[in-house]
Amino acid sequence: MNLAIENAKAMKGQTDPNPLVGAVIVNDNRIVGVGAHMKAGELHAEIHAIRMAGDHAAGGTIYVTLEPCSHHGRTGPCAEAIVKAGIKRVVIAALDPNPIVCGNGVAILENAGIEVLTGVCEEESRKMNEVFNQFIVEKKPFITLKSGITLDGKIATHTASSKWITSSEAREDVHKLRSEHMAILVGVGTVIHDDPELTSRIPNGRNPLRVILDSSLRIPLDAKVVNDQKAETWVFTGKAYDQEKKRMLNEKGITVFHTSTLQTDPREVVNILGENLISSMMIEGGGNVNASFLEHQLIDKVELYIAPKLVGGKNAPTFLEGVGAEQMSDAVELTDVSVAPIGKDFKFTGYPVYVKQ
Repeated sequence: MNLAIENAKAMKGQTDPNPLVGAVIVNDNRIVGVGAHMKAGELHAEIHAIRMAGDHAAGGTIYVTLEPCSHHGRTGPCAEAIVKAGIKRVVIAALDPNPIVCGNGVAILENAGIEVLTGVCEEESRKMNEVFNQFIVEKKPFITLKSGITLDGKIATHTASSKWITSSEAREDVHKLRSEHMAILVGVGTVIHDDPELTSRIPNGRNPLRVILDSSLRIPLDAKVVNDQKAETWVFTGKAYDQEKKRMLNEKGITVFHTSTLQTDPREVVNILGENLISSMMIEGGGNVNASFLEHQLIDKVELYIAPKLVGGKNAPTFLEGVGAEQMSDAVELTDVSVAPIGKDFKFTGYPVYVKQ
């Protein structure tokens, strides 16, 4: 199962909005087939493993990281393929949270007389598919807040100097993170001040969809994200948008959405992204953009690259601004926290726990 999980993880950033799935077939104490799902619409992991195993699949055991599918989509049901291959035992890490699959794949296998064992390395599988597990149920993207900060939480000095807070190793890791997400979001202020490309800069890596929050369409027409065509760009604006500016952006191939409020509503942005099958997004915004998503309880994961530096200054911007909590008891706590060294810096990962609004 560990081998199946590692094979699945190797496809991260390629299968969206489908889950990461790996499969390994064992017969007579030797591995005869290995497979991973590589891209939405293409063969599932079980089918790759069965084809590799050939006649050696019959009588064997298949280890699969997610419950085999039971429905006809862009590919046939993997549970039926397992039955047809003559496999006698199926070991599953986690059941599929997809309502049209959950438990049905297991039922097909058991009704065919196949022994089924579930829950092996279940936590590892669920963590690996945290994006899919949320998106398939809630139809909203899994949102990660990422920021590079100093030890005192600053993202720039009071003179707006921000290059570079973190080490080259940390920045390389951020590029990898970008390639693993379907979308990356910033506010228009970041576009105006930094003119970023918002690309992954990884050979053969994926450049995510670029999402810009811009309530009054201030985005410069000569910005890189408007002109470089290295990735698709969507701009979200408020209801009182400049129609002529929208027309000019459209002519450059930029998609413009407007929300029902004067200030761009992050909840509407998230809903529109979900409707367009965007299952994961990373926010790399300034303090106010970050705070607006956190205050609406839209952040699912926090990734902070912390440099052992002190900037100080009450006017130096922090990665979280907005109104903020009134009482310490209102502070958002993070759980399942991990800290790891990266270059000269530290990478902090945690998951917000919200009080129901």
